[in-house]
Amino acid sequence: MNHLAERIFQSKVTNFDELCLEVFQFQFLHNTVYQTYCGLLGINAVEQVTSINQIPFLPIEFFKTHSIKAFVGPEQKIFYSSATGGNGQSKHYINNLSLYEQSFLQAFQAYFGSVKDKCFLGLLPSYLEREGSSLIYMVQHLMQESGNPLNGFFLYEHQTLYNRITQLENIGKPYFIFGVSFALLDFAQAFPMKLVHGQVIETGGMKGRKKEITKLELYKELSEAFETNTIFSEYGMTELLSQAYASMDGKYQTPPWMKVEVVDPNDPLSLVQNNKTGLLRIIDLANLYSCSFIQSSDLGKQHPNNTFEVLGRLDNSDLRGCSLLVN
Repeated sequence: MNHLAERIFQSKVTNFDELCLEVFQFQFLHNTVYQTYCGLLGINAVEQVTSINQIPFLPIEFFKTHSIKAFVGPEQKIFYSSATGGNGQSKHYINNLSLYEQSFLQAFQAYFGSVKDKCFLGLLPSYLEREGSSLIYMVQHLMQESGNPLNGFFLYEHQTLYNRITQLENIGKPYFIFGVSFALLDFAQAFPMKLVHGQVIETGGMKGRKKEITKLELYKELSEAFETNTIFSEYGMTELLSQAYASMDGKYQTPPWMKVEVVDPNDPLSLVQNNKTGLLRIIDLANLYSCSFIQSSDLGKQHPNNTFEVLGRLDNSDLRGCSLLVN
């Protein structure tokens, strides 16, 4: 891992802008697709960008149509999106898996505490049924880090999952259930039970399996079925190597090396004020070897303390199977 990569995970509010400029310079010089895109916006040399506000954000759709790489030679792995909308898969070429591992482990533990000896249960059928899911890779690695023998994935074996949860509850072992939204709802309806030692982390949306519902409706159904308020949400995607987490208030918190801003859909260079709806644009410095400056097609709002809310997706963009529940 190079020196810049090491500094990313030591980033603080005071040096975030400086790190962003260094990462921009690195990616401008080593990512030909990004350099070409910058050129189309009139930026033909790194010296033209002297503040974070001048950095161009690459439209997320480029991950479907181009190889977004800031490195040469073979990649360690390729992560693929679910392609729910049928308009092609995003591909994220990974130069250094240890960068991804450090990102998701550090972010998870900052939000939820140490993973050591905690139990991880995965109810992620649509992800397990395809190759190249970055979410499956993350949960598998969290399981390895925890070292708990009761860890496991459950495709559609709801009875087996119920038995495992009952076992964990009986011995008082803290556990996490990572679940795709439609599968969590199916499980909650079939096996309502009181979760005392468990925390639910929903992600992934409905994947076309169920009628879309709002986050609040989802939280209500799950919290009633499981008699708990420990329902959380993960905001992540194939194109990002970092994740944000939210509790039932729906306000996502980012790790220090990630920042989400909201821009005017009609003028993506113009930031909107807190509590105003716009398009989310994302700085993810863990994307060092691809592109750290991503213009998403997700609609949301920014809130104080660098938190944000996800409201849905711009109508004319692809439906992607990420964690979005809208009417």
